[in-house]
Amino acid sequence: MPPSGPHERFRPRIVRVETMIDRDWLGIPKRLAVSLAACALLSACASGETQRFGAAAPDPHTAMSRIAESYVRLVLAVGEHSSDYVDAYYGPAAWRDEVRDQVKGGTLGLTVIRDQAAGIIREMEALELPEGGGEEEEMTRLRHAYLLGQTRSLQAYTGMLLGDKHTFDEESRLLYDAVAPQNDEEHFRKILEQLETKLPGEGSIAQRYERFHADFAIPRDKLDAVFQAAIAEARRRVAQRMQLPDDESFEISYVTGKPWSGYNWYKGAGHSLIEINVELPIYIDRAIDLACHEGYPGHHVYNALLESSLVRKRGWVEFSVYPLFSPQSLIAEGSANFGIDVVFTRPERIAFEKEVLFPLAGLDAARADAYYEVHDLVSQLGYAGNEAARRYLDGAIDADAAAAWLIEFSLSSPERARQRIGFFDKYRSYVINYNLGKDLVRAYIEGRGGTAQNAEMRWKEFERLLSSPRLPSGLR
Repeated sequence: MPPSGPHERFRPRIVRVETMIDRDWLGIPKRLAVSLAACALLSACASGETQRFGAAAPDPHTAMSRIAESYVRLVLAVGEHSSDYVDAYYGPAAWRDEVRDQVKGGTLGLTVIRDQAAGIIREMEALELPEGGGEEEEMTRLRHAYLLGQTRSLQAYTGMLLGDKHTFDEESRLLYDAVAPQNDEEHFRKILEQLETKLPGEGSIAQRYERFHADFAIPRDKLDAVFQAAIAEARRRVAQRMQLPDDESFEISYVTGKPWSGYNWYKGAGHSLIEINVELPIYIDRAIDLACHEGYPGHHVYNALLESSLVRKRGWVEFSVYPLFSPQSLIAEGSANFGIDVVFTRPERIAFEKEVLFPLAGLDAARADAYYEVHDLVSQLGYAGNEAARRYLDGAIDADAAAAWLIEFSLSSPERARQRIGFFDKYRSYVINYNLGKDLVRAYIEGRGGTAQNAEMRWKEFERLLSSPRLPSGLR
């Protein structure tokens, strides 16, 4: 897996995350941070004492700041029991070390974690939230909804680790605060019928599509140049519309043997490691898709803005940790997918690919329009993957039948279908976050005036979403 150097038009800066955090958490000197922590503890104790004598309810800001640390520690504890759970953490190293010792020592088992999560939920539900339509009141309510929703998801996931069983839809509702629509075979067959005229030749539609698709695979020796050009252009466009953190940076690595096509590992201090899986062919449309989804304005920008806006500026420590199997992931994946359309309108995308990416890949740019006519129809088959996962994970079909479904209704190659089954096995109902997440984010942004015809409002609402603690239930 050869590491990729930065594109010469944008040279990322590498940041020593642990050193920065150990030296100065949230920009506060350690001595002052200890004093503030002590004051918070005394305040919490005093609040508990006055409540027993019938005094006013605790201030929600103070209560949530205290609860937030407990939540972070519980997320880290679940991560010690399930290695895939914590996707990113850039909070105090001491918290992680203390939690690790507690788990190893047997004092933070799964049952204890679930019980502590229940306690947080009860306390959160009892808080009195401010009324009013001001920005700060709204942010307080959003923070409360986020902490409550994330903790409920953590409680459910802990139960699953303890043996609780759920259907695909029940699991997605408990973990991601959303349930994907169901589609029958007839829905997908109608889309496939439209592809008949676009893909003439012998064999099944899946076989014809695979032959057509093969002409647009990026040669391995040209992949880095194509991807670097795509991510540089995506970053340029985002920087024109959004205020990116001054210290944001990234590095790229190419890997194999993964069940996903790309992954962003956020390290904190505005820095990401973006990994691209090159085990299977990467087609020309995936260059911009991955550049936007993993980078700009996708996961890299989303995490960097949350860190800058909520962790650094507000001190909301709950955003220093990202539990993968949680409602936050639907926002993360949905905004990353919808962000592709925000950055590039369809004509802009095709024009850029014709002028830059097709030539870099050594592909025939004259065929770009025909390629995207087929691509647009195939994209409508996206929910077929959800159906395969639902039926497979609910036990209605086995792995071979799920692969056959993906080949027929998603037009996956046999190799890619097997890779997708591996994804289902590892990430289960997480698959809904990509397409359902995109649809929910699109409806939310457009419902607030951010239509394709109003680019300024579209960017404004999109940046606002990325910088705020919204969850799926808050998008409806």
